[in-house]
Parts: sequence; C-alpha cells; structure tokens
Amino acid sequence: MTATPKPNALIWLLLSAAIVGLDQWSKAWVLSSLPEYTPVPVIEGFWNWFRTYNTGAAFSFLSNAGGWQLWFFTVLAVGISGLLAFWLSRTARAQWHSALPYALVIGGAIGNVIDRQVHGHVIDFIQWYVGEHYWPAFNIADSAIVAGAVGIALFSLFDGKRKPKAG
Repeated sequence: MTATPKPNALIWLLLSAAIVGLDQWSKAWVLSSLPEYTPVPVIEGFWNWFRTYNTGAAFSFLSNAGGWQLWFFTVLAVGISGLLAFWLSRTARAQWHSALPYALVIGGAIGNVIDRQVHGHVIDFIQWYVGEHYWPAFNIADSAIVAGAVGIALFSLFDGKRKPKAG
C-alpha cells in the first residue's frame, strides 16, 4: 500500500498571479492618469504618487549600464522565480510560512519582468518622504518582493529555532 502524496504548494501561484494582475493594473492606471515626474500628494508630508521609470534594479542599481541590464534582470528574475516555483512544488500546501513569501517574490519579480519586456523599464509610482528625505520610488511588485524576502528571512530564522536538534 503506497501512501497518498500530500498536495504541494503550487496552488500558491494563484497569489503570484494576483500580484502580477494588481501590479499591471496599477501601472496601467499610472500610465493613463499620472503626469511624469510630477508629485501628486496623497498624504501631505509623507506620500506622493510620482510617475517615474527605472531601467535598473533596486535603488536604480545599474540604471545607466547601457541596456544589457534589461536582459540581465529579466533572466535573473525568471531564474529566481523558477527556482522558487520548484521549491513550492516540494513544499507541503499547508506550509504557508514558506509558500506565502515564495509566492510574493514570484509575483513581484514577474510583474517587473513584464514592465522590462513591454516598456524597456520598470514603472514606479509610490514615493514616500519625510521633509527633504525621499525614499526611492517603488511599485506594487517591488513591495511584494520586499515583503516576500523579509518573510523568507524571518520564517527561516524562526523555523530553524523550532526544529529539534539531532543527537
């Protein structure tokens, strides 16, 4: 008698798809509604809508690299997303503490890949600031990637403490 395999966590890719959909919808709204490089206050002194573009990665890393970075970041994002999807296939569906952050990173990464391939850059539009100190503009995909990466780090740290030690 063989044991019935437990369902894997690939169902969490539906969350990734929802992140991609929300991200692309928000960017379509930005392109049709927000002026370029002009702050539109949401909460005065803290939050603007601010349409800008990023040809690089986080904090505009490699944004002036001459164009090769578009393909580099595309391949990197697709590769990492593929690896995380593989890990989801090896994760039990009920292990949400692993599946949730993987799904967030996948959704965010693919959202930004779509931008790079369609527009040649990533569309950013959320700008937070205090006084004269501005956080670099970001988008929903970036938020999902950061939340997922923090989740992976935190849950890995706490999972390591819960596992019984051998011997």
